[in-house]
Amino acid sequence: MATKRLGRGLHALIPDVPAGDGASSSIRDISVSQIQPNPFQPRTEFDPQALDELKRSISENGLITPISIRPFNSAYQLIAGERRLRAAQELGYQTIPAYILDVREDARMLELALIENVQRENLNPIEEALGYQRLIDECSLTQEQVAQKVGKDRVTVTNCLRILKLPEVIRESVRKGEISAGHARALLGVADKNDQQKLWKKILREQLSVRQVEKFAKRDEKPQPSKKAGPDKRPYAVREAEDVLRRILGTQARIHLSGKGGTIEIEFYSENDLERLLELLHKI
Repeated sequence: MATKRLGRGLHALIPDVPAGDGASSSIRDISVSQIQPNPFQPRTEFDPQALDELKRSISENGLITPISIRPFNSAYQLIAGERRLRAAQELGYQTIPAYILDVREDARMLELALIENVQRENLNPIEEALGYQRLIDECSLTQEQVAQKVGKDRVTVTNCLRILKLPEVIRESVRKGEISAGHARALLGVADKNDQQKLWKKILREQLSVRQVEKFAKRDEKPQPSKKAGPDKRPYAVREAEDVLRRILGTQARIHLSGKGGTIEIEFYSENDLERLLELLHKI
């Protein structure tokens, strides 16, 4: 079946692919049966309704943006464009227009697939965060380098990664779209995991806004009286200093007094999180 080809060029799709990755100078029609899935695909969920809409669009207008593939064994492996490939398969297309890239490293496959999905805003917040984490773990990139690769601010990437610290039940709720990424970030302001889940249930039950959740989280930041330990008798200035540290560092921080001095306890959750904190502290 013929397809209409109005490809805008690889750099419109993935702007930062370097010349060394060997983009083809022309688009080739490749047999759909020769293309294997991308094992590094960051997307785990595909909306059936969105796929149906894409199929209708392709039926009416043809495939506007070619997919990207790489030679793999005696066939090809998909780099970017899984929804387009699936739609073409379901429409019965025998061939599909594709850019053939000379991508030999698996880490680069993951990088390109993530970049394409993030730039198209096709990932839910959890998929996006997991993609960033894979770039860090499997490609040995820093958060700063990840931000540069995907064209986002470093703080945006850091905040996205922090969502992975939430309990699994809350992460799944974000994945399903029950709560937004803004709700998830607000929940991170609650120190106790059980309290996070209680507030999450309250969000679902009462349809709380992000601003309302932030207010609840702010209350949680303030030391609450404990039935066993009694009220927090530390000076107000010390408690305020803890709040300042949490805001600046983006993680839990506690001040423990001992005589005229004391210690500061700062939490981190991975080697890269520690690296981020060290960079922040170096700038202070």
